[in-house]
Amino acid sequence: MAAWSPWGDNGPMSARSLKPYVWLSIAAALATIALKAVAWLLTDSVGLLSDALESVVNLAAACMALAMLSIAERPEDKGHGFGHGKAEYFSSGFEGLLIVFAAIAIAVAAGERLLNPRPLEAVGVGLAVSASAALINLLVGRVLLLAGRRHRSITLEADAHHLLSDVWTSLGVIVGVGAVALTGWLWLDPILALLVASNIIWTGWRLLRRSANGLMDASLPPGEQAQIVKVLESYRCQGIDYHALRSRAAGARSFISLHVLVPGAWTVSRAHQLVEGIESELRRELPQATVFIHIEPLEDPASHQDLGLDR
Repeated sequence: MAAWSPWGDNGPMSARSLKPYVWLSIAAALATIALKAVAWLLTDSVGLLSDALESVVNLAAACMALAMLSIAERPEDKGHGFGHGKAEYFSSGFEGLLIVFAAIAIAVAAGERLLNPRPLEAVGVGLAVSASAALINLLVGRVLLLAGRRHRSITLEADAHHLLSDVWTSLGVIVGVGAVALTGWLWLDPILALLVASNIIWTGWRLLRRSANGLMDASLPPGEQAQIVKVLESYRCQGIDYHALRSRAAGARSFISLHVLVPGAWTVSRAHQLVEGIESELRRELPQATVFIHIEPLEDPASHQDLGLDR
């Protein structure tokens, strides 16, 4: 099933800005902050307070995502010949850091409440309000996840995963606070908040690791690497070879470089036509890929001495 699109279509990322999705995330964050703050004020639950703090993180992360997407969508220029796509990794890394800081704040508040427990109030109304906020996050998170995967945007995927983890957090808090109201065990509330903190630290760590991999020019995922190799292997029957295959991602865009070895007797025109065909097939497999191919003669020993990054 196709994801809803702010433009009513599924146009390619190069022709469509992704910022309307981020504005949707900002609107959802503002709505859930208001709802969860009301739920906390009604119940005085530190578990619901932790849930509200995570939505504040969602808002800050969405604002950062808007700024970084504005940069990432700029075309290449003299100072940035490969474009600005890596700006998306700063957004997801920033979101990861915010998540970790929020978890620390939640843990501190939970520790204080564990030492000084207080009874909860107006639990039924508070939980109903919190459930409404969770539903908003579920719907918006699903939209962002599908859009992020379709447009290969780590920024939208990071925001989506955070919103969806917030849904599970909210459900856990709702169940826990309900259990406190039924049993009278006040210690359950801060313990639940500590579990929430642990869960969102894991989410933050995953975002930080993925952002670091992108900034460190990690290779494309194994599935995409396999697509590249499949295309290249299909050309071996034409008497050619390849090596020095490298790949990396910069936000939504992929970069692929390799050496293609052809018979030395081939004309420049014939080799060029072959390379054009290879590049076209690779771009069909990976639409946002930029391909760099260096042609070498099969018979020249020097062609086999440049496999590493440095000859």
